Amino acid sequence: MPLHDGPHRPGERRLSVNPFYGPANPLGDMAEAPPTHRLPGQPMAPSTAHQLVRDELMLDGNARLNLATFVTTWMEPEAGVLMAECRDKNMIDKDEYPRTAELERRCVAMLADLWNAPDPASAVGCSTTGSSEACMLAGMALKRRWAKRNTDRYPGARPNLVMGVNVQVCWEKFCNFWEVEARLVPMEGERFHLDPRAAAELCDENTIGVVGILGSTFDGSYEPVAELCAALDALRERTGLDIPVHVDGASGAMVAPFLDEDLVWDFRLPRVASINTSGHKYGLVYPGVGWALWRDAEALPEELVFRVNYLGGDMPTFALNFSRPGAQVVAQYYTFLRLGREGYRAVQQAARDVAVELAGRVEALGDFRLLTRGEQLPVFAFTTAPDVTAYDVFDVSRRLRESGWLVPAYTFPPNREDLSVLRVVCRNGFSADLAELLAQDLERLLPELRRQPRPFTQDKGAATGFHH
Repeated sequence: MPLHDGPHRPGERRLSVNPFYGPANPLGDMAEAPPTHRLPGQPMAPSTAHQLVRDELMLDGNARLNLATFVTTWMEPEAGVLMAECRDKNMIDKDEYPRTAELERRCVAMLADLWNAPDPASAVGCSTTGSSEACMLAGMALKRRWAKRNTDRYPGARPNLVMGVNVQVCWEKFCNFWEVEARLVPMEGERFHLDPRAAAELCDENTIGVVGILGSTFDGSYEPVAELCAALDALRERTGLDIPVHVDGASGAMVAPFLDEDLVWDFRLPRVASINTSGHKYGLVYPGVGWALWRDAEALPEELVFRVNYLGGDMPTFALNFSRPGAQVVAQYYTFLRLGREGYRAVQQAARDVAVELAGRVEALGDFRLLTRGEQLPVFAFTTAPDVTAYDVFDVSRRLRESGWLVPAYTFPPNREDLSVLRVVCRNGFSADLAELLAQDLERLLPELRRQPRPFTQDKGAATGFHH
């Protein structure tokens, strides 16, 4: 199935051009209105093309009011200028753009230090287009290390990867694309993420690794990475199986080091082989940049690193993508330089304060039950209280959209498909003032929602608005 369906009758509709858009020949430009799904036959003035595209984009939602997404929706103007100056630099061409490559190396070194690598100088890492690509690379490294240890049985034996059912969809993609069995720990009761003991019980000689999530997208909670490593240590003592851990820190790896310094989840745990994060989430950079780091060179098999020389020098590359702009990497370095540890701590603390305060406001309304309170990731999830029968979370999401707020409603995975929730992601730029406006809009909706005869959503699957 195509990702985007084309029109049933190509070329049937044409774009409407306002007379004022044609700088030289308004009537001519109107007559030559371009088709929507075929290349126009002739060029048009740049101002006309610009205005046509801009008019259509006006129908998009306001990114600042999108409380579904984890990605950054605001940066300083200075960062925008740097990104514009670097958008034509190909990140892969390190010979032509050596200073951009140096900034990437510095970012990797800074993250290795932030995540307590035993020897930051020996840690290896790279930038990616996002944490999804970073997870793919980490999974590939886990599989290759397992295959090298099991050359007598592989490819006959089928490898597996253990993780909670709450993992981001990129892990399901990895298992599908690279033919790895996904062993998922289901949710149970009020536990909405991986259970360390259950994860260890799913491991066997074909397990390439276990994934721990530092900040579940479903509810914002941290998975207990230290307890997971302890359970796998005990497994090794019992069985001899020595299974590595990858920490998917898409969001939490840029929150916990600043706000939860006593939480041990990173390279301080010897079993943690690799960590990824999204620079474009709580790393505070526009999409798309991610980072993948390995404890040392041994954790990243050398045969996965390719070298090319046709761009002007011998360059190692480990990526699914090849050419990409250097703008986001430069913006990441700018943000690291601009904020430092104390700046990041202040930004993330402000986001958490907003989340905790807003969660309290929602709970005080009386119609909702909180699942999380924004005390780990600046994210909280809530559902309707048991005595609320006139409406459901999908009704709330739909009505908030009328005021411009994008608050996703979705159903949890096995074994809690019975639970549907709303989730609010508080990012830098979602201020206490905006949170107050959201609380007021939600409170204003309640009298009308309470008067409904029943929930109006018939197809919850179609209504689900779950976004990472």
